[in-house]
Amino acid sequence: MMSSSGFIFIRLKIILLFLLLLIQGKGFSQVSVLDSLSSFRNGIVKTSEALDLITKQTGYKFSYDSRLINAERNTDLSYDTITLRSVLENITGNDSLEFSVIDKFIIISRKSPPGDLKTSGPDGAVTGYFTGTVKDKETGEPLPFATIALKNKGKGTVTNSNGEFGLKLGPDMLQDTISVAYLGYINFELPVNQIKGTNTEVTLDREYIAIPGIIIKNQIPQEIIHKAVKSIPDNYSKSPVYLTGFYREGVLKRKVLQNYSEAILKVYKSSYSISLLGDQIKVLQSRKIENTGRKDTLTVRLKAGLNTCNELDGVKRTFDFIKTENMPEYTYRMTDILPYEDESVFAIDFEQKEDVDLPLYKGTVYINTLDYAVMNADFELNEAYLYMMKDAFVSNSTRGFSTWPVSVKYSVSYRKINETYYLNHVRGDLQFASKRKRRVFNSPFTVFFELAVTDIDTINVTRFERDETTPVHSVFSRVIPSYDQKFWGNQDFLRPEDDLLKALKNMKVNLREFTGNDK
Repeated sequence: MMSSSGFIFIRLKIILLFLLLLIQGKGFSQVSVLDSLSSFRNGIVKTSEALDLITKQTGYKFSYDSRLINAERNTDLSYDTITLRSVLENITGNDSLEFSVIDKFIIISRKSPPGDLKTSGPDGAVTGYFTGTVKDKETGEPLPFATIALKNKGKGTVTNSNGEFGLKLGPDMLQDTISVAYLGYINFELPVNQIKGTNTEVTLDREYIAIPGIIIKNQIPQEIIHKAVKSIPDNYSKSPVYLTGFYREGVLKRKVLQNYSEAILKVYKSSYSISLLGDQIKVLQSRKIENTGRKDTLTVRLKAGLNTCNELDGVKRTFDFIKTENMPEYTYRMTDILPYEDESVFAIDFEQKEDVDLPLYKGTVYINTLDYAVMNADFELNEAYLYMMKDAFVSNSTRGFSTWPVSVKYSVSYRKINETYYLNHVRGDLQFASKRKRRVFNSPFTVFFELAVTDIDTINVTRFERDETTPVHSVFSRVIPSYDQKFWGNQDFLRPEDDLLKALKNMKVNLREFTGNDK
């Protein structure tokens, strides 16, 4: 008969063995299957057979566009203790492919190709003003709000609604690379020292990742959103940064521009971790244009445009639709997994439930599949309840008129630099209707505002003095000076769209940014 001390010894060994296996299991789970070591002794087989054999050995299935791989190609599946990634690179025989893992699937897709580039203008490397348009390669349609940025620096911009961009480059950037990124498209990269001429046309290929429906069905959107919120302190800046950005806002009445303001801003963006200090905004350069006179019977001004840009940083202030306490009021649905730069993102649609009678949002939030960072959000207020928000958007309208919102849409994006995410672009498009009392017909108004971050600085960041800051709760077009004689100098600004350019010319604005020479 075994003594009690013997039982205790065996029990301790079992516990220690269990703990050892548990620790090893955790260690193994942290290693991607692509980086795990594998051995195969199957000899010459077809590529399709090789992938099936890998599936049997690893338990991971493959998903890919059949056009990317020659399934009938003979390959040698004989390897001894090398990474699975290396095995796949060898048997596919295509160095333009990349591999990623989602659940129990290995996704095979194309790497960023050199891309198509057309230029017009003088030859020679550009270290001045790099301009052009970004378009869909197949349709030729412009891609609005595409990100144009240096890979290793905080400098960048976005395209306007016509797909046009402009970025000022200096000699210190010659060793860097320009990246052009758009959700759902293959990333385009171009070394700065290879840029030739101006008026560059960049065409992007849409990328269709072959994602099995089972992957999407198996994802629980609420769990992904919970992970995204929990990961905010790890994904976004833990220290304050300076954001330099171009801001513009305008009001159009029946497609006629009434007022237009734009400025170069410097934003003190406080940490995304717990911080008692809020953001600050300082206007560096600015101008505004008024097209309203005594004969105008109706004027509408955008309410708190700068403050709205601050509030729309929904990662810092938590978008209403990703707040844990609000999630029971929404319905969520995983709709797709899309490529973005060298990674992929979950596309999650959301809308308020039918029995919720509040002015809530509907739209799509895009979350990185690897680190669960919120990368983009496109959303709008439910039109059925906009009447409840009548006074939330307009600071005033002419006496004797009633003004109400018809459509309120927003777009927000973030940019990843060296494993940290920063605010990249904010856009608001709002439609209003206004009617004089005892009149039948309405006057339609369009209001827009936009902030594009053009530079990010993390060195020697301190808060602004009180007298340097701009009151973000004020109506912006009433705060800035009428004109700034130096205009934008070396600062980056968004190129005005064709219709806006035409509207500005009709207002007889004699400013060099709006002349035909800049087109």
